[in-house]
Amino acid sequence: MNNNFYILAIDGGGYRGVYPAYILKRIEDEFGSDWLKKFGLIAGTSTGAIIATALACGLSTSQIVNFYKDHGKNIFRKRSLFGFGLLRSKYSNEYLKKVLKDVFGENRTLSQINVPLILPSTDIGNGIVHVLKSSYDKEFYRDNNRLVYEAVLSSCSAPTYFDPYFMNEYLLADGGLWANNPSLVAAIDAKRRLGQRLDNLRILSIGTGESRNFYLMVSGIRKWGFLTGWGGQKFISMLLNLQAQTAGNMLGLLLDQSQILRINFKSDTVLKLDDPNEHNNLVSLADKDFTYNAEKIKQFMGYNKIGGTDAG
Repeated sequence: MNNNFYILAIDGGGYRGVYPAYILKRIEDEFGSDWLKKFGLIAGTSTGAIIATALACGLSTSQIVNFYKDHGKNIFRKRSLFGFGLLRSKYSNEYLKKVLKDVFGENRTLSQINVPLILPSTDIGNGIVHVLKSSYDKEFYRDNNRLVYEAVLSSCSAPTYFDPYFMNEYLLADGGLWANNPSLVAAIDAKRRLGQRLDNLRILSIGTGESRNFYLMVSGIRKWGFLTGWGGQKFISMLLNLQAQTAGNMLGLLLDQSQILRINFKSDTVLKLDDPNEHNNLVSLADKDFTYNAEKIKQFMGYNKIGGTDAG
């Protein structure tokens, strides 16, 4: 008997969410995957929260890819010179809030999502982690009436890019500050809340790119400071990158490597979180990486055949 319990975990990374969205589109196109039947738990952080929630709400991967293409430039539209500066976030979250409300509905709550869903966020008012979840455990009560679009927006509020979002009693910011790769959080919850054995877990973890170079060496001494190379947004990107690596490394110590399939790409330059002009490049990278990993995905996920249907 196959006791495998599949988890889908999607990293944060701003507009680079196009990459995991297109990977999932290729999986859906080639294998006919039914996400809600295949995965017992879906987790997503920041841009990954958009994708994870969209799948949990029954949207197709084509619709998710189009979400980025259709709305990316308006989501990442810079404030006016008077609206953006050292004291303001780079972008307003009003357009993002509007389109999330359009996609997920104005009144849908987390309790109305039938699949176990995890959306990491950060409670910056109290300086603690904040995990938003659908109602898959009878002990959950805090988030039952949380609006879905607000939960996703809370997970997406990356510091310096968007203002934190005030949701009921909490001031929430991007979950990537502590769980940019949510696979470890999902694995622990699958064991603790869903009663799954660790050796039954199978985790498909999809990243949004990993930069290998953030700060240049100058005469053996790193320039440091806001005006000499520190760079607030560059620093935030590095923190998200480090967290994703750490979570992946810790998960690798917790589980056997055969239980984890990680798909990601690496770059020798700093990867921006807010560049919609990279859409075609991200799609091309995703297409290449899917093609390279197709057989591995088929075997890991237990699909019948390439071009066929989901085996269960």
